Amino acid sequence: MSALDALTPQNPAAAEVTGEAGLGPWHAAWRRLRRNPSGIVGAVLVLLFVLVAIAAPLLAPYRPATAEWFGEVTPTQVPGPSEDHPLGLDSFGSDLLTQLIYGARSSLVIGVVSTAIGLAAGALLGVLAGGIGGWVDTLVMRVVDVLLSIPSLLLAVSIAAVLDRGSFSIMLAISAAQVPIFARLLRASLLAQRGQDYVVALKSLGLRQRRIVVGHMLPNSLGPVLVQATLTLATAVIEVAALSFLGLGDPDPAVAEWGRMLVTAQARLDQAPMLAIYPGLAIAVTALGFTLLGEALREALDPRSSR
Repeated sequence: MSALDALTPQNPAAAEVTGEAGLGPWHAAWRRLRRNPSGIVGAVLVLLFVLVAIAAPLLAPYRPATAEWFGEVTPTQVPGPSEDHPLGLDSFGSDLLTQLIYGARSSLVIGVVSTAIGLAAGALLGVLAGGIGGWVDTLVMRVVDVLLSIPSLLLAVSIAAVLDRGSFSIMLAISAAQVPIFARLLRASLLAQRGQDYVVALKSLGLRQRRIVVGHMLPNSLGPVLVQATLTLATAVIEVAALSFLGLGDPDPAVAEWGRMLVTAQARLDQAPMLAIYPGLAIAVTALGFTLLGEALREALDPRSSR
């Protein structure tokens, strides 16, 4: 172990809380996460969501938005479950199960990409503010304060309305609402690291500020950011559905989206309420999975937070 590695904090206090002294911080966090029942449930739900989204062409019995059975839909009735269609048809004569499966793919792609963009941009601003400080910190934080003063969904709707309809517009809209959250969180984590003994020792060794921030302070500040990213994925899934529900999603009817399914189900609620219940459950269960996993990660990385 080098002298610089010896100066890196290993969070012994967190390990002592659970009697795991001697383990690395990430190893100890992994062990605590495996013992958390809610974390396991959340991980299973998230894994199922990801697997369904990735394997959609293999799992879906038909192609999405085919309208192949539109002739079976009448003004007063939508065919329910049958041998060929386990969940029945939707209002346009497409297989409902297929629409739900491909809707998971749309939610996963848009949610992950938007969160990744928001995390990258927010992390850059957070590093500039917390790592450099001074007038840079003041300038960045004033911009972040302005963004935080606008409700996230309202900001996303405003951006999506200005841009052309489509998945890319939704990604930019959702990520823009996430940037100030990640920026403020990472800045706070970096500021908490500034007064640590290892930072003072590294400065006394003559290391440049940039190397200290990027090589040592930043890796030790990523825990809360990763937790927030997991929780933000739950919000992103809901916001994707909300923007699609408001008509700001992809205009291509062949693109299955849970939010659009809720819109089309409104006219048939009295005849086929399951058209709204199924996508609503899919959104709720997916968001629940990310939330449970995120809370479990928070407790695993900082067990004192659950006391």
